[in-house]
Amino acid sequence: MRSGGRVAPVRTALSHTAAAGLDTEATRIEDSPYLPGNNRLPYYCRRLQPNTLVVQIMKQVLRRGIAEMIVDEVPEPVAAPHHVLVRPVFSLISSGTETASIHQEGVLKEVADNPSHIRKVLDVMKVNGPVATLREVRAKFSEYAPLGYSGAGIVAEKHPTVTDLEPGDRVAYGGEGTGHAETIITGRNLVARIPPELAFEHACFATLGSIALNSIRIANIGLGDRVAIIGLGLVGQLIAQLARLQGAVVIATDLKSERVELAGKLGAQEPVFPGGSLKEQIATVTNGKGADCVMIAAASKSSAPCKLAVDICRDRGRIVVTGAVDMSFHWNDMYLKEIQLCMSRAYGPGSYDPVYEKQGRDYPFSYVRWTENRNMEEFLRLAARGDVQLDPLITHRFPLSDAPAAYATIMDQASNSLAVLLHYPNAAGNTTAQPSAPRRTVAIKTAAKPGGKLGVALAGAGNLARWAHLPELQKNDGASLRAIHSASGVRGKSYGIRFGAAYCTTDYQRILDDPEIDVIFITSRNQHHASQALEALRAGKHVFVEKPMSLTEAESRDLVHAVEETGRHLTVGFNRRFAPFYAALKDRLKKRPGPAVLQCRINSPGISGSYWMADPAIGGAILGEACHFVDLMYWLLESEPVSVSAYSLPTDQPDPIGQNNMVASFVFADGSIGNLTYCTVGSRTSGGERVEAYVQGLGIAVEDFKRLTTSGAVRTTRKKMFAEKGYGSQIAAFIAALRDGKPPAVTVADGARATIGCLRMLESAKEQSPRAIDWERVVA
Repeated sequence: MRSGGRVAPVRTALSHTAAAGLDTEATRIEDSPYLPGNNRLPYYCRRLQPNTLVVQIMKQVLRRGIAEMIVDEVPEPVAAPHHVLVRPVFSLISSGTETASIHQEGVLKEVADNPSHIRKVLDVMKVNGPVATLREVRAKFSEYAPLGYSGAGIVAEKHPTVTDLEPGDRVAYGGEGTGHAETIITGRNLVARIPPELAFEHACFATLGSIALNSIRIANIGLGDRVAIIGLGLVGQLIAQLARLQGAVVIATDLKSERVELAGKLGAQEPVFPGGSLKEQIATVTNGKGADCVMIAAASKSSAPCKLAVDICRDRGRIVVTGAVDMSFHWNDMYLKEIQLCMSRAYGPGSYDPVYEKQGRDYPFSYVRWTENRNMEEFLRLAARGDVQLDPLITHRFPLSDAPAAYATIMDQASNSLAVLLHYPNAAGNTTAQPSAPRRTVAIKTAAKPGGKLGVALAGAGNLARWAHLPELQKNDGASLRAIHSASGVRGKSYGIRFGAAYCTTDYQRILDDPEIDVIFITSRNQHHASQALEALRAGKHVFVEKPMSLTEAESRDLVHAVEETGRHLTVGFNRRFAPFYAALKDRLKKRPGPAVLQCRINSPGISGSYWMADPAIGGAILGEACHFVDLMYWLLESEPVSVSAYSLPTDQPDPIGQNNMVASFVFADGSIGNLTYCTVGSRTSGGERVEAYVQGLGIAVEDFKRLTTSGAVRTTRKKMFAEKGYGSQIAAFIAALRDGKPPAVTVADGARATIGCLRMLESAKEQSPRAIDWERVVA
């Protein structure tokens, strides 16, 4: 077994696994995926003896806290739809992007340089309170974060949705957060085949090369254009070579003479060394006209590069910004010269588009000639032909195990580093490699589950789990956190260490098979809730699933039946039932002499744009959030919703998405009526949620969990400085109910009612007619 470059016996890994009470039986070869041409032996396995596999301990480079770089063991990823797993041979450290998050000078210097951090903390404190905010701020000093997004290696595994790559293919890869690890996961559109004649250590430049290539395309450089490049770091050097290939006369400058000299050796026709009047030197080169295009590839907190760009740019010239700089331009100078200012975004079209990067949907070739994937392929072609010289840019090489030294080298100005590569155990030239069975479960501690406590696993290590569920589970006397499941091995490991889990895993089946786990808390993204809950129930686990419980009628029906068949309990994260002010509102409504009128107004401007919660395909704001209020109205009135009439904003606009902005009127069985207004088009200063109830002679309102106003013969107001949202009370009540053998306060029926109520809202808005809420018939 390889681990950080050394060889250890297989039994070492198995002993380490057994110490946490995990299964020690490795996957049998007969149960593993096939590889064509190799009988039943998968690509990532090698046979030692019949029915025996090597267990791979995966290492990854991580930033711990705000400055410390480490190499630690994390679970290997699982191939997701439209994604592949790659075993890197070389990866490239991006000295600008990656080191920007390493704060060697300490937190006080970081806050002094970026005072906006204080405002962010104060804003968070207003919402979550000082205790939770302080807890999260302190966690920043120890939590893990992956770094790296450019490398090259061998495809180890693919999801069946990827049809044009096979295990064993040589590829370059990119993608934010892919990291420097012995196995990485990335989207198919962020992977490009390596030409046979190109070495891995040169192919690992593909991501940085596509960034440079995209900036050339944005610059619209023509034959003979005088192009000035400010900043000759790694991207600047690549831009200089690509601009020359485009037919430009390249003027290259940097504060470091050795970088200017290198650019000249690599083909920049007019290297301009620091010292003297740079404007005069460039005027000489351009016959006093100035540069046709100035490309800023510097990384600087100063506005000096931008001011220089304006000075040396000709009238009606172009400035293209690729580096991270303070973009302060003199308006008068920009105006008098009528300069065009362009930004170059990452690798090209497709960057930051989750549909392209995560869902694998390509842009039509006829309409978008150069996507980020096509830019990667073109850069690899140029490198393979020798048109772009990469070897002179490499200044340092380190094995993965010495990654902290690699980052220290980059941070040391005296090292004169440029391209710093990490090489992996496969880098010795063994391109077929012998990687082993993926190890997707990593032990964190060896303590056994305390007797008398319910063993808990958390599936989905997101922000809500970090802020609400895990802290409450940690302090609950009736529960013991056993496992963290997350698609991100880094986040799972970080949460597991912080909250005391026995192990972390990227394999959901692992927690289903663990007999020490009694309850699974599902806090993953909405589209996974129903399927994960169904699997958990059938595996004999109790389930706490965050809202929405389900997204379709079929999912709701399946879960209702699974609870009946298995005898397990399922509860849904409708925390408002447990919030103090909503409980007080319900108490007042119990005494009402007749039907009530409810008004729920919710303003959620954050659920918009590319944020995943805004996507109607996975529920959008209505199924994902408005379900809270369908449930809340039912609970407050203790009366079934009978029908709904709803209207939305126009749905033919990309943003705001019409389906996420809706007004719906409900009729309840006892004659009560309720209005639900959900919008994502407001401002953050408009207020969040306000729920009002009116009965004979009485009005009651709850606002943002912090204010309760009762208006009767007299008007009274109760206030809380910080919101109490009921998360802790619901979790405590659920654990207590399970230990006492009682059903939870919120049941699977409540989850089904809320989902089907939201589905009827959407149908009503689409069809412009009332819809009956027949949820009991649907799930029968």
